[in-house]
Amino acid sequence: MTSPQDAPRIPTIDLRPWLSGDPAARAAIARTVDEALRSAGFLLVTGHGIDPGLRTRIRDAARAFFRLPAEVKEPYAVKVGGRGWLGPGAEANGYSEGTETPPDLKESISFATDTAFEDPAIAAEWSGANVFPAEAPELRTLVETYLARMRELSDRLLELLAVALDEPADFFTRHTSRPTWGFNINWYPGTEVVGEPEPGQFRIGPHTDFGTVTVLDRQAGRGGLQVFTDPADGGVGWEDAPFDPEAFTINIGDLMARWTGDRWRSGRHRVLPPPADAPAEELMSLVYFYECDPATTVAPLPAPKGTVAYEPVDSHVYLRGKLDAITVG
Repeated sequence: MTSPQDAPRIPTIDLRPWLSGDPAARAAIARTVDEALRSAGFLLVTGHGIDPGLRTRIRDAARAFFRLPAEVKEPYAVKVGGRGWLGPGAEANGYSEGTETPPDLKESISFATDTAFEDPAIAAEWSGANVFPAEAPELRTLVETYLARMRELSDRLLELLAVALDEPADFFTRHTSRPTWGFNINWYPGTEVVGEPEPGQFRIGPHTDFGTVTVLDRQAGRGGLQVFTDPADGGVGWEDAPFDPEAFTINIGDLMARWTGDRWRSGRHRVLPPPADAPAEELMSLVYFYECDPATTVAPLPAPKGTVAYEPVDSHVYLRGKLDAITVG
């Protein structure tokens, strides 16, 4: 039997026993989730029922766009938080930690909330029409199908997180009736596209995510995802994240950590630059950032569950500040 000391810092959770409703299985899974989010802030999740072929088709459609000449992609160029193409040099995630790093070695097609909010101020700041490149005509149907599945999965995950905190299952989802979200297709090409990495330059620099929960579909690679666990708390520093081609990688962000009064850790991570011994390596990640309803007041869980009594914050004022911090220029 695996002891708590031997349990993996980033466990794999099969959602099928959780969704079956068996009380003993649900209790065991909730304990595992709580332990993992208190150490690394990451999980792997299987049993989600999302077709792997859908993810492959999205990658194929997006790759055809990314490989177009820059002048063809330029009309779709936006800044961080926009809807369109984030080209080379647009983003530096390390800035969110106060580190002035070189820009991240990636390109993205970025989508975000398109909900018709009644409040015109909220609609103006957080909602808008998504842009689907004409050069990738099949992308719209694929992405819209994927986004619907991501929202369903994210709400199921938030219910699991609530139970892991010994709270009612709707503790978080009562605040996701009209949520905001972001979705990035991140392309990490090799050095023939991005050039030799500068000192301290990554495909994505060290950072934590900003909101509630992130659902990542990634590919394994030498220049892939690494997760940080603090050696002062029994961690090992930076290490390669575990990989399962069937699994989604789940991590919580700063807002969720704050919501739990820092009982849970916002998962610190980075994506390594193209490896020197495999400079042509190309990876692509599908990254879904799920948030709560605009103007949700996020107050930390009190002790003994929470450990830090933060002041309550407006969720989206908090998120806007974080997004502004990583925009280059």
